[in-house]
Amino acid sequence: MLRIQAAGFSKSNKEMFSVINHSTMKIIKQILKMDILLLISFSVLISQTKRDPRSVALAGTYTTIADGIFSVGYNPSLLAYQQEKPFMLQLGGFDFGIVGNYISLSNLYSLSGDTLSNNEKDLLYDNFKDNGLTFFPDFHMPYPGLNFSSGNMAFTSNMLLMSDIRIPSGLLRLLLYGNANDPELDLTLKYEILGVNEFGFSFAVPFDQFAVGMTLKYLQGLFYFGIDPDSSYANLVTTDEAVYGEGAYFIRQGFGGGGFGVDLGLSTRETNGWRVGFSIINAIGSISWNKPSMVKDILAGEDGEYGNEDDLWHMTWGGEILDDSSAVLYTYSIDSLSVSSLTSDSLFSSEQRIVKDLDKDGNLNEFTTDYPALFRIGVSRRFPELVIASDLVTGFENRFYARKKWKWSLAVESTRFPSVPLRIGYCYGGSDFKELSMGFGIHKGPIIFDVGMAFRNGIWIHTMKGINLSMGVTITSFGGRKDENQDVETTGGPLPVPVDQNESEEKDVNKPGSLPSE
Repeated sequence: MLRIQAAGFSKSNKEMFSVINHSTMKIIKQILKMDILLLISFSVLISQTKRDPRSVALAGTYTTIADGIFSVGYNPSLLAYQQEKPFMLQLGGFDFGIVGNYISLSNLYSLSGDTLSNNEKDLLYDNFKDNGLTFFPDFHMPYPGLNFSSGNMAFTSNMLLMSDIRIPSGLLRLLLYGNANDPELDLTLKYEILGVNEFGFSFAVPFDQFAVGMTLKYLQGLFYFGIDPDSSYANLVTTDEAVYGEGAYFIRQGFGGGGFGVDLGLSTRETNGWRVGFSIINAIGSISWNKPSMVKDILAGEDGEYGNEDDLWHMTWGGEILDDSSAVLYTYSIDSLSVSSLTSDSLFSSEQRIVKDLDKDGNLNEFTTDYPALFRIGVSRRFPELVIASDLVTGFENRFYARKKWKWSLAVESTRFPSVPLRIGYCYGGSDFKELSMGFGIHKGPIIFDVGMAFRNGIWIHTMKGINLSMGVTITSFGGRKDENQDVETTGGPLPVPVDQNESEEKDVNKPGSLPSE
């Protein structure tokens, strides 16, 4: 059987290896270039970012302890217990996260040699054999002054920018071992990048022993780029005499979209400090693309036509400008490639074409993408100077932040010094595998300043395969932030309406020793 090795073999084998991987590596370079440009461009356009730094510091353990506006996206039913903080307004913040399943300081150092031994290849491939090589950067950006809560209601407005890249395990196996011992390899890439504005209205309804909550979201799609999984494939087949394969990648884009989402949550009232809750985030959620877009109008420049030289920004592929109706179709084929015929160029062919993604009437072809959903269940115990919480979280599909794998998290928040709360968290499983997080807050009067940091997919600086940095400033009522333990078990619902001052004074008149009113 023909064997293709990644390193240390003859010139002919190296040339054959190069021919087979040419098409896939070329598409990867274009995709990575496109991803970086999009991340840079839109982070400049929207300079404010958002993710709750307290949740970052607690490793996302938030299902039963989130406060006010920050319960949105975790468990909206917690808004029912925010009457002691009648008002919260997020002034601004910054959040950036990036994570993969391999790149770390220690792993890069281990690959500093010229060659890899078989044991090193095996250890390396163990990281990729199930999910391939993954790469997931994301930004969360609030609109200043448009994220606030009052009592048991909240309005939130955030921009999210997410990217999900997966280089298939078949390609990585080919790079490490050649095509030996594996007659058919799946080389299909996965790539998605999504920009969306989330506008949410949340409310909660308290009952005697529990509360229910809901978030209704309008999803304004900004842009989408991705390889269509229904129209894309790539493989490599080995026989005793030859190697052959073919592949096609249909990369579609969408500017402007719209859709709706719904979050549902339930949580119990604290009993002896204990609280239990669960939620479904994006229980319903999808975006239909290629609808009117304010972003596209802004980027189109003075002529109002997106996809030409006067655009403020546009996508390119192979140096050619892509307008909003363009898609990229990249195909390759390897036909009975053998060592004896390696020098024949006709046996390997590839083509990239920019095609119009239009319907039969010549209009932009609308398509729909699902918004990934999460199921959360959590429990917490509140002590006078300490809060301990634990969550279990899973997704229903392997896209972006959601993975069909349970993640368990445990977090502790110390409130011994109320003005400077200290936080630490740990999680295991899910897409990050393991994570160590930490952070603190500075709470003075109505001002809440929080900082959070997490080592993602690793618990040390040299082993982490990603990082999350977050900070934010929030303002609450000018009376300050009250103790969360105050009357937490004596109230059966929303706080009672204050007694009218005049009525109170009239009652005081009837007390013995009181003077009659003038």
